[in-house]
Amino acid sequence: MAFSPDTLRADFPILNQEINGAPLVYLDNAATTQTPLAVVEASARYYASINANIHRAAHKLAREATIAHEAARRTVSTHLNAAHDHEIIFTSGTTDAINLVSNTLALSGRIGNQDSIIISGLEHHSNIVPWQMLCERTGAQLKVIPVLDDGTLDLEAYQQLLDDSVKLLAVNHVSNALGTINPVQSMIRQAKQVGALVLIDGAQSAPHLNIDVQDLDCDFYAFSGHKIYGPTGIGILYGKENILNELPPWRGGGEMIKEVTFEHTTYNDLPFKYEAGTPDIEGAIALAAAIDYMNKLGMDHIAAHERSLQELATAALQELPGMQFYGTAANKAAVISFGIEGIHPYDLGALIDQMGVAVRTGHHCTQPLMARFGIPGTVRASFAAYNTEEEVTRLVQAVKKASMMLS
Repeated sequence: MAFSPDTLRADFPILNQEINGAPLVYLDNAATTQTPLAVVEASARYYASINANIHRAAHKLAREATIAHEAARRTVSTHLNAAHDHEIIFTSGTTDAINLVSNTLALSGRIGNQDSIIISGLEHHSNIVPWQMLCERTGAQLKVIPVLDDGTLDLEAYQQLLDDSVKLLAVNHVSNALGTINPVQSMIRQAKQVGALVLIDGAQSAPHLNIDVQDLDCDFYAFSGHKIYGPTGIGILYGKENILNELPPWRGGGEMIKEVTFEHTTYNDLPFKYEAGTPDIEGAIALAAAIDYMNKLGMDHIAAHERSLQELATAALQELPGMQFYGTAANKAAVISFGIEGIHPYDLGALIDQMGVAVRTGHHCTQPLMARFGIPGTVRASFAAYNTEEEVTRLVQAVKKASMMLS
């Protein structure tokens, strides 16, 4: 598939609509990407032809649904370069995946009141709150890597936080609020030197970067389907085989068991040990279709196109009076987070929406990060494969007009 944003927009009929008489410009991709017809059709085919519960019946539909579901797992495994397909656990999203790890670590007894967990000041609430809850349950200490003025992590401070008490490093690969791409490979290597496990929140990296979990050497990697052109309600937790085997299950129910008596239960093998109950079969199949779609476009092509849009928009926006950018790291994904001096970001975003440009405003579920910069929030424009240079022009025009109206 040759990469052309103008051509591939035909795959996204939702983009072909007007808001208040103006063509929709969808720039809220860091929250949720739109879904191509190939993914919609994969979902419809499942319900139209093979809808059945999996792994539990001998009839034809159940066999075909099982084959399709496990083929989806293999697609994800290949995409991430996991060592084994059973290292891929289907979850409801990144938040669910992180909670799976935090709860199994709590149950395992691997973290106690003399231990510590490191996160960063760039984290989404979903990579803060589960670790706070774990610390409350175990008495462990939560340590935070500070954020520098340009939106990058203070790596010298990170090195000082690393000691033998650290049992886990949990950081995002890409900041959802600022777009900063963190140097996770070197951070992982340093964490391993003190014997810590490492979880990477890949919710914002999965849409933009080639991810090789074996090369990274992380212990866990999590992401969501709805940020990579797939459906909501489905996500992935990658975990190293030996660690997943050591940790106990979190939820109990069907599928995650081998044998149940009233006296004792024997748990299933990977990956089913962590997939209690009927899974989101259609969601997994549609997620695999989304991954196939991205790979046909080419991850490098997507990233290069998004980077060109980001640079174009940054250059144009910085010419506007009172413009303030948040997150100016040299290595960024397709996010621009900004404000206009003297204007509340919500007011700016609401007027921009009236002009047909969809952006995100607020704290982006990163309240500690907003507090770091002393602001209530930002306006965030985030790009995807289907966005165009003409839409960048529309964004800049809308911001300029809205700021003039509010000044």
